[in-house]
Amino acid sequence: MHMKARIEPGAVTGIFTAPSSKSYTQRAYAAALLHKGSTTIHNPGSSDDERAALDIIQQLGAVVTSQTATKIELFSNGVNPIHHTINCGESGLAARLFTPIAALSEKPSTVTGSGSLLKRPMEGFANVFPQLSVQLPGFEKYLPVSIKGPMVAANIKMNAEGGSQLLTGLLFALCNCATKKVTISVAGLKSKPYIDMTLEVLEQSDKKVINNNYSEFIVDPALFVQKNELAIHIEGDWSSGAYFLVAGAIAGSVTVKNLNPESKQADKAILKVLDAAGANVVTNSEGITVTNAKLTAFEFDATDCPDLFPVLAILAACCEGESSICGVHRLFYKESNRVESITEMLQYFGVHFSVEEDTLYVEGVYKLQGTVIDSYNDHRIAMAAAIGALRANGPVDITNPTCINKSYPDFFKDLALCGGRVTLPADS
Repeated sequence: MHMKARIEPGAVTGIFTAPSSKSYTQRAYAAALLHKGSTTIHNPGSSDDERAALDIIQQLGAVVTSQTATKIELFSNGVNPIHHTINCGESGLAARLFTPIAALSEKPSTVTGSGSLLKRPMEGFANVFPQLSVQLPGFEKYLPVSIKGPMVAANIKMNAEGGSQLLTGLLFALCNCATKKVTISVAGLKSKPYIDMTLEVLEQSDKKVINNNYSEFIVDPALFVQKNELAIHIEGDWSSGAYFLVAGAIAGSVTVKNLNPESKQADKAILKVLDAAGANVVTNSEGITVTNAKLTAFEFDATDCPDLFPVLAILAACCEGESSICGVHRLFYKESNRVESITEMLQYFGVHFSVEEDTLYVEGVYKLQGTVIDSYNDHRIAMAAAIGALRANGPVDITNPTCINKSYPDFFKDLALCGGRVTLPADS
């Protein structure tokens, strides 16, 4: 029998601190592995995906020299695998980021994962790796994948319509094996803000990459600076903060601290949506405060920030009129098929919706239905459903609540701190 969390409807109010950015932490770990010398990472996150990345860089040769709750110090001599197998857990970013990095070594490796990651296609691998003299014996679209390097830097062409994560991995890898200028020519890139984050972390590790309008990236070692020690500070996570900003908009008043208004993170776009829907949004030195107001339907293209989709669907369900959210094609290969899990969540909440081509249309209701929501073991569905429960007409039970550990282990604790009435299974 599945464990369930129960969320009672009601208002929330409070101040809380957004956890560290998962996307930045994973990139910082890659930078630390590839930097020859010492790296200090301030405020790394502690979710399952971040722990997986830390484990991977240790499997690839990095050593943790000191670790506290707010800081981790690492030493590396570059990629030197100590294991044949690299396990990415359920992290799609880790798989696509660290496979190119592992291919820098001449030692053969197998990259694998668990759960839903094994069903997510590794698009682009078969096309890109041969261009860099990396063999993928027996590879058939999914993990596990065997890799035989070493990677040889070359000009390459790739299609990035499936997302930006493989390009992120290639940028890190090529910055560390190119001896002269090389160019990555890219078609159809989605999720450009994620590439901005990658370029930012590379620049923090003194490897500046030239970006020609996201269609061409030039890696030129002549532009690099060699430093003995690196220090990388991890900012707060807009993906995680978005749940509480929406909670304030639909059910009270919430202030979220530790979010950088100048961030490169894609999910910062939640502010634009809340503004368009008519929420009261105030940004000051205390943080970002969102207060409940009469919400009206909005239109938004989430192609570049698909992780917002589940909580945007909840926001739309609480707006008067029909909202439209574009970018459905980005939802199929996540922790769940999110077209299926989001629409089922709306259906159980008693919300009318339709999917037409690439757009989800949601007709708002005054109150959501108390119900049981299947999280599909997907952290973003579980958290979105919990926020929706605040506006329900009865309690909402959510299956497999521990799936939040993938990105935001303290989510239910933070919801309770804001006055959310949360009952968790005794053993979660």
